[in-house]
Amino acid sequence: MDKILINVLKEVQDNDGYISEKAMKNISVKYNVPLAKLYGVATFYAMFKIEKQGEHIIEICGSPSCMLNNGQKIEDFLEKELKIEVGKTTKNKKFSLYKTSCIGCCDEAPAMLMDGKPYTNLTIEKIKKILKKY
Repeated sequence: MDKILINVLKEVQDNDGYISEKAMKNISVKYNVPLAKLYGVATFYAMFKIEKQGEHIIEICGSPSCMLNNGQKIEDFLEKELKIEVGKTTKNKKFSLYKTSCIGCCDEAPAMLMDGKPYTNLTIEKIKKILKKY
């Protein structure tokens, strides 16, 4: 049943961009699964979002390679520049900022994903240019 729930939650998120409380209630009724269990699954996996996301999703790589190559500096800059903490969305709903596990760009650290597209060898100046494009 858990595998089915994960697939259903993924489908809802793919369609709606996130998993709303209303969607979880509908799934709960349809599959006769306690709402608490659905919430537990949706919040356990980092791939699921239970709040509406920004237009653009930024995922900062949190791998050791990135963290040892100024990744924390990049994270701090993005939080300051966007005026949000990791895990939040800007007030204008333009950007959501997350920290993720390795994105496979260790040889070009630090790195991040912007809407799934990798950006590597990041510097503050490079990030300013990237943000201006969006």
